[in-house]
Amino acid sequence: MSIRRAAARVWFVVIALCTVVPSFAATTDSAAQRIELHRLDGGSGEVAVTLGVPFAPGKLTDAGSVRILDEGGTEIPAHVEPTLRWHFRDNSIRSLRVQLRLALDSKVRRLSFDTNSPRKATIAGWNPAQDLYDAENGLRMPRALATLDARWLTASLIAGPQVPVNAGDAYDRYFETQFDWARALPVSDSTAWLFDRPSTLFKRYVRSGNIEHLRSAVQSYRFYMAQVQREGSCPGGWQFGKAKACDAKYVYVEPILLALGLVGDGSLHDDGLVRSMVTLWDKGGWSDIGGAYLRKDQNFTERHAGLGLLAVVSAYELTGDTAYRERIGQRIGWLLDHQQKNPDGLGDDGSWRHSWQRHEGADYSALTDVRGASPWMSENIIDGLWHAWLATSDERIPGMIRAFGQYLENFGWISPATFIRAGHSWRDECSGEQGQIAWYWSSSQAPLGKLIEMQDEGGEYSDAHTVELGMAVAAARYFETDAERRKALDRRLDLIANSYAIECARERSTARRFNWNNRSAGVVPWFKANFDKPDPAGVPPRPR
Repeated sequence: MSIRRAAARVWFVVIALCTVVPSFAATTDSAAQRIELHRLDGGSGEVAVTLGVPFAPGKLTDAGSVRILDEGGTEIPAHVEPTLRWHFRDNSIRSLRVQLRLALDSKVRRLSFDTNSPRKATIAGWNPAQDLYDAENGLRMPRALATLDARWLTASLIAGPQVPVNAGDAYDRYFETQFDWARALPVSDSTAWLFDRPSTLFKRYVRSGNIEHLRSAVQSYRFYMAQVQREGSCPGGWQFGKAKACDAKYVYVEPILLALGLVGDGSLHDDGLVRSMVTLWDKGGWSDIGGAYLRKDQNFTERHAGLGLLAVVSAYELTGDTAYRERIGQRIGWLLDHQQKNPDGLGDDGSWRHSWQRHEGADYSALTDVRGASPWMSENIIDGLWHAWLATSDERIPGMIRAFGQYLENFGWISPATFIRAGHSWRDECSGEQGQIAWYWSSSQAPLGKLIEMQDEGGEYSDAHTVELGMAVAAARYFETDAERRKALDRRLDLIANSYAIECARERSTARRFNWNNRSAGVVPWFKANFDKPDPAGVPPRPR
């Protein structure tokens, strides 16, 4: 639990972001695109460079048409091969592995690539694991990394729809303030990896094109993958510190997809390892949380349901295996039935209502249990459904997301009237009088007095999770068709912006906050830019 800070709120702070992109513009045409090479090992001379180059759906069908050009526009010998395909769209190339051997020192080299004519200068490829150096924290790291323009990266949809970083955006300032303290690799706190640190950083790199974000992402990815178990009782699990291999909530497939697409490195995984990771989610690990929700005394958390769905979606995007596609549909069905046909017989309130006692791992008692849902953990389900929508266009998903948005409006947020009744707000002073705070445990069934009691016991500063809830609200607004509900969700998003306060971003009481705040929230600026526009190219059309 945090300690209330006495510092006054900082109302205006100017932060110089590492990368500023003035406006969003799709750059996936045939014009030459920038590549910047950065040497990491402090050396000079020839170095082997492996990079990933992602493409939007339908933009590239022949890897032989990609040329790498030096500073003067002369073609450089390169190895180019597809690593990912848009198999769930048109089977065009989603990402390429590009490999070069060239002179590089501490000065950044600026190359480019185009797709205007057939490549003439080709070399043989190699395993990216063959040319690494001994970096800090016992890691083996690439000697060089390559960055691309954020406009290209965001338009490619490699991490789903995104917009480039905007230095004037309050959320982007919030992220950079957190990154100041979160960039150091956590090597002593296993919980700092909850909610997927590598994917959080890779997604930021997509929006920024910044070498520091990419360096941190690759460093975190290589550290994470080094702890993934290939054998033992829970293959595919993550074993580090207090985190045990059978704990599925540490198992993430999404960073494997992003590392392959953005860095071109597939040396740390194979299809068998991905299957083991998904299988661990199917079994639920030691938590016994898996399968359909069939009993009101069943173990359940929204974190397991959401991250499990996202793991299967990422495995499907990565491999194209139809068995994963079937599992996605099955998991969506489980969530739909849980939301609309809850076995407790109390109706559909829009949440994935379950037992508070079982949520906390306690023994179940019907006499004392509180039926409800965790608002902030439910964001994991919304994120999983969003990525499932992008990969499958499953028609069940928009209504599920809209329904949860209404649950948040009706039962998720703590109202000012409740503050008056409780005699205090549980709200961190950093976000000011308009800062939004969701219930630690919300319910459409429990009396207000019981919720206040539970909030007093464990919900102090639960507004540390308000930032990621912006994703759930924005996703609901994106799919909402009712005009009045749209207005209410717009108002809520405006209020959530109070939680982007710089003083809140400086709070570092738990390292995993960086991950839970930002792994999915980076898509909120894209949602805002597209609420009332026609469906963008490459994104499934919304039902009207």
